This record gives sequence, C-alpha cells and structure tokens, in this order.
Amino acid sequence: MLEKIIDNTSEYIDSMPKKERKKYGQFFTSIETARYMAELFEIPQNQDKISLLDAGAGSGILSCAMIERLEHIEGVKKVEVLCYETDENVMPLLQKNLNLAKEFSSKEVEFVIKEDNYILSQYLDFNYMVGGNFNPPKYDIVIGNPPYMKIPKEAPEAKAMPDICYGAPNMYFIFAAMGLFNLKENGEMVYIIPRSWTSGAYFKRFRDYFLSEGKLCHIHLFGSRNKVFDKEDVLQETIIIKKKKTHNTPESVTISSTNTNRDFDNCKEITVPYELVVSGEDKYVYLVTSEDEVEVLRKLNKYKKTLPDLGLKMKTGLTVDFRNRDILRDEEEEGTIPLFYSQHIKQGQVNFPIQKEHEYILTDQKGLMQDNKNYLFVKRFTAKEEPRRLQCGVYLARKFPQYNKISTQNKLNFIDGIMTEISECLVYGLYVLFNSTIYDEYYRILNGSTQVNSTEVNNMPVPELETIQEMGRKLIKIGDFSEKSCNLILEEYYG
Repeated sequence: MLEKIIDNTSEYIDSMPKKERKKYGQFFTSIETARYMAELFEIPQNQDKISLLDAGAGSGILSCAMIERLEHIEGVKKVEVLCYETDENVMPLLQKNLNLAKEFSSKEVEFVIKEDNYILSQYLDFNYMVGGNFNPPKYDIVIGNPPYMKIPKEAPEAKAMPDICYGAPNMYFIFAAMGLFNLKENGEMVYIIPRSWTSGAYFKRFRDYFLSEGKLCHIHLFGSRNKVFDKEDVLQETIIIKKKKTHNTPESVTISSTNTNRDFDNCKEITVPYELVVSGEDKYVYLVTSEDEVEVLRKLNKYKKTLPDLGLKMKTGLTVDFRNRDILRDEEEEGTIPLFYSQHIKQGQVNFPIQKEHEYILTDQKGLMQDNKNYLFVKRFTAKEEPRRLQCGVYLARKFPQYNKISTQNKLNFIDGIMTEISECLVYGLYVLFNSTIYDEYYRILNGSTQVNSTEVNNMPVPELETIQEMGRKLIKIGDFSEKSCNLILEEYYG
C-alpha cells in the first residue's frame, strides 16, 4: 500500500514545479523514513482506538505509514486520523492516498482533512485566550514533517505564538510547538525537522516550551545533508525526534544515526544520560553519536564557568564589507586602518598585510572601529569538508604599534575582554582551548552547521581564568602552536 502512495507522490512531485512547492515549504518524506518514524511509536496493546494528528500532511505519507504500522497491532480496532493541509494543489492527492490506506486496512479507519491554517485555527486555545476552547481535542499520536520556511516576525503565525517566537521564525518549530500542545498526556510525537533549534539564542523561547512541556525519548541523526528527502535537493541538517508529553524527566535518551534515509537497517544506537543531552540554563541539546563524544561532554562539563563569567566575550566582526564598499581601500593611505579577514589567520597567527584586496578601510564611524588590543580571532565560516570547525589565530596589538584602531570583517569572530584588556598569556591560553581537538569536537556536537556562532561559544564551559593563563604561558614557552601541542597542554587539566 505505502509503495503505491509513494508512487502517487512521486508523480505529483514530477508534475508540480519546485517553485510552487517551495511556497508551502514542502519536502516529501521517503518511504523508508516514513516507516522508520511510524515504528518509533510505542503503541499500547490494550488500546482499541488510536487518534492520530498529522499537521501539514502533504500527500499523507506519514499518516498512511502509521495506518500501515497499526495494521499489525491486534488490539487496535479503530484509527481516527486528522490531517491539516492548506495547499489546494496537493489536496486531491492527500484525499486519494488516505482513501487507499483506508481501503487497504482491516481496521476501522476514519479520516478528516481540515483545510484551516493549522496555527491560526488554534492560537486562541494555545494561548488560553477568550474565545478559545479550554478543553481542546488531544491526540494519542502526533506525527509530522512540517513546512520548512522562514516567515516575517510580523506574520500572523509568529504573532499568534509570541511565547515561542523570537525575530523572524521558521514555520517548522511553530508547528512542533503546536503539535506538542495537541498531544494527550503521555502521548507520543514523532517529527522530522531541522536540527537548528537545538542550540543558539534564536530558539531559546521554543526550547523552553518544547523541553519543559515534553521530554525527548529518541533522536535520529542523518550523516548526509542532502540524502534525506527523496527526489528533493535539500541541503539541510535534518533530525527525527520522538517526544513524550510528560513532565517526568527520563534517565536517558536513545540517539541513533544513519548516513542517509536508505540505510536504517544499519542504524547505530547509543543510550545517553538525559542530563548530558539536554543541558544548561538555555536547554541546549547535545547530539552525540558515540561513546567518545559522550566522554567529550563529560570532560568539558566539569568546567562550570563560561567566557562571560570570566569577563570575556566572543563577538562578531564589525564591518560588512559589501555594504561599505565606499570606504574600502586596497592600499594603505593616510587615515586608513587595517581590516582583518579570516584569510589573515595562518597557522595560529594573524598575518597582515597579505596583499589581499580591501585590506584597509577609511572611516570615522565608531561602530566600524575597535581598539588595537589583544584578541583571539576565530573564523566564523568553514567548509563542511574541513577537518576543524574552530579555526583561530592569536592577534597581538604590539605587532601593529602604528595603529590605534583596527576593524574586523563580519565573517570573523573575536574574543575580547569585557572590562579589561586581555593579556598575551590569556590570549595564548584561549588559543590552547579553541585550537584543541576536544573543544572542536564539543562545538560540532553542539552545532551541526558550518557557522561558528558567538552565542554558542559564549555558553561553552571553560576553566578558571588563572588556569587558562597558565595554559598560555606553557604554550608560549614551548613555541609550538599545533593542535597536538594544545591537546597535550589541555590534557594536563581535564585528565
């Protein structure tokens, strides 16, 4: 049955321009992924009726996979399915596929398709507002592949859920929050969504709600970024999550991984303590895939301080060069100051000039200038294939005595002292941390993208200030700035 539904969906994808589907953030689930998601649910053997919600149902692949799964559970006699969908183009296909699943099943299958806006039709309920239903319907199972699309902060869906949204939100996490709201107590929810929500300040409101109103039971990771959705060229860090509607924190979370959506038979699994996966005041979610990565978290989580706790802070470079073309200069001239790029970092040091274009700026804008003092520069962007995500270089003010001010391009991050200047030994100590293997691994566990986010770095655990300075003095003494040297120094402190 599901094979036929996939065939129907493939025909639709081939007939519908990608531009049209993109309007709705549509990326259709593969048959392998749909079956895997359906299998994640724990279905009570003694429950004769199951209610199922599928918001943003698309062609109904997930609902149909769930009906297929329930076919093999003897105790279940009736399946009630509610699908939300607003795309008129896909509606006939959704109806056709649900009818096919109903015809195939030996269970009593009832389905309803709502053409309402999933979020706006329920926001009064969600916010417990006048006019809402104070006893809204709840479901045993919530399954979904929600739309992946950013919306303006003034969009009706964003304004409808102010406790969840910050800035210009993405529809996927608004759907996930509402999905959890629609779930019965102790009911289960399985969603396939981007991993971007697992860290960063942008998603903090969502994480606060999502991880307090329900608990993670299972997370599945894909190694590939572009082999998750069939017939779809999507470059996206995607995960499958299973949640339970409960306030009781489980002891552990199962984390599984495959490379693509076609090798679930070769799935790797580990069980990780819940407090290691969901950690800190900001409720970051650490996606580990091996015992070695678990050990990385254990070692660094021994440290209880962060950079801001020590009077330090990572910031993003000040100058957006393409927006300030009129002040860029290729050569030094009277009044110019150096503009540092990530390309100036070489083997742990900052080299300038390197005969790169636009190495200088001529400006009196205070917002584009910073004091010439010691910094640790960290590249903000790296390629997926590069062996390290954290790539840094030591900037020493004394090497550039001719300048009172400098500037940094916004594809470069820098660590600065909040209250006082950073000493040379402290800069080198910070270099030991961020050039080490374990800190690079920690950041990769925290963030799957190729961008180094300053908010996340500022939340990483670090040793005491005096310890970092001591590390710096050791590095200066040996004069070897390799990753291996940094590892050896750091190992003396975390064991």
